[in-house]
Amino acid sequence: MTTPDLILTHARILTMDADRPRADAVAIADSRIAAVGSHAEIAALAGPRTRTIDACGRTVLPGFFESHLHVGLGGADLSHLHVGHLQGAEAVGAAFRDFAARHPAQPLLMAQEAGYGILGKPATRHDLDAMIAGRPIAMMAPDLHTVWANTAALEAAGLLHGAQMPHGHEVVMGADGLATGELREFEAFGPLIRFAGEGRINLGISTGEEPDPRPTAGERAADKALILAGMRHCAAHGVTSLVNMDGNRYTLQLLAEMQAEGTLLLRVNVPFHFKPHMDISALGRASAMAEEFEGDWISSGFVKLFMDGVIDSRTAFLLQDYPDQPGHRSEPLFAPERFAGIAAEIDRRGLQIAVHAIGDGAVRTVIDGYEAARRANGPRDSRHRIEHIELIDPEDVPRLGALGITASLQPPHAPGAMDFPLQPTLDRIGSGRWSDAYLWRSLAEHGAAVAFSSDWPVSDVSVLRGIAAALTRAPYPGARDERLGLMETLRAYTAGGAWAAHREHVTGTIRPGLAADLAVLGGDIEATEPAGIPALGIDLTICGGRIIHDSGALS
Repeated sequence: MTTPDLILTHARILTMDADRPRADAVAIADSRIAAVGSHAEIAALAGPRTRTIDACGRTVLPGFFESHLHVGLGGADLSHLHVGHLQGAEAVGAAFRDFAARHPAQPLLMAQEAGYGILGKPATRHDLDAMIAGRPIAMMAPDLHTVWANTAALEAAGLLHGAQMPHGHEVVMGADGLATGELREFEAFGPLIRFAGEGRINLGISTGEEPDPRPTAGERAADKALILAGMRHCAAHGVTSLVNMDGNRYTLQLLAEMQAEGTLLLRVNVPFHFKPHMDISALGRASAMAEEFEGDWISSGFVKLFMDGVIDSRTAFLLQDYPDQPGHRSEPLFAPERFAGIAAEIDRRGLQIAVHAIGDGAVRTVIDGYEAARRANGPRDSRHRIEHIELIDPEDVPRLGALGITASLQPPHAPGAMDFPLQPTLDRIGSGRWSDAYLWRSLAEHGAAVAFSSDWPVSDVSVLRGIAAALTRAPYPGARDERLGLMETLRAYTAGGAWAAHREHVTGTIRPGLAADLAVLGGDIEATEPAGIPALGIDLTICGGRIIHDSGALS
């Protein structure tokens, strides 16, 4: 056996490998796991050039597999104003004015994490004008599905007098014939993002198309800097693999350039984003991306779609009326018959499907489409996914397991579990449906494979905070406890995520031959109360045998 480059010893290793679930030490050689075993067994493998790190009883896990996030958008988000901790126009306005003074040349001042009730009433351009009128400013909702802009921003983006939008995207208009300032869904606020200079990095989620004209070397460098900033942030939280849930070929090209330049820190899986306006022939681009990019570090091979919006803006598609807006259920972004045909064609091509579906109507439409694809093409190891599943009809819960559908879920999203408040989401759902909301445990018990994630920058990428949210979430009145246990939760953030992305042959468990992707926590997670887990922190993150984050605690 090759002499190890690095040995971690005196650790509490949770391997996520059923054949050997626990160990004391691990050896790394040539970017891969060389051996897993007891302290004595692994220490005996050390050579004169082997670096040995004493973990001093810390938990060691497979590097966290972030199953749903947006790394470029997250990198951009790091430089924006954050107002999630604020409430009221006075506090938000003061934050905007301070931010404006510190960023005199920024074309658009964007505030992130602005809850739907942050001003205590529906926000308008006039509310933002009262904060700053002379410069374009805007607020992004935490779910990234709604933006509120002031008059200057609407004028700069060409939206003040409205604009034609694809189905499901809306520039909300007022009685005066001008935009109110509320922009619903990605293509509605896309012009604002382009004005801000972040349009290219947003194409993968807004339109799914490629940048035109071709970006200059300087523009590509700027976009790669955003991706790298996002990756560094993820690495500090123990993440080693990402499913980047927005994408196009441009994103993959940027990642390939980063790999050639030696700046690619993490493994990344990127989809082709199929939008409702596209013809089914566009799936040829998805197949081409899958063939061109299939490696241990950069891969494609799946298609992302949106079936609906979000509950708070009432754009999630429900089977029943919104209780606070009788007669309104929203609509699916794809008609059920069309989606079934698209799903069958994607499946026929051997590609995976991942669909954003939050309302129970959207979830059922996706399940029906996957079932139609299976009828058309026969069963296979497709691992098609549904992203979010915030509301599901009880009759549909067992269908995921029966059809082999993966439940891709986000513990930070459940209202009250982490940063998202209980309202307005619970009122939008209605107390009669609380027992059908965020059914993590029910889905798992009925056989659905489960993968956990953050959806960063929608919510904090901190996996340790996500774990704590999963373990401490209180049941809603009248609903059962939907929490999974510690080991089930850890698996959903590691091996479960790797399996859901067809990457279990690369990473997700700590066993010989797999990539040396590890997260060393700041203590023993099994001996820590759930509420105290975030305070453990991440002391080391190792990806491909290379230390990409080091807190200094083990130096």
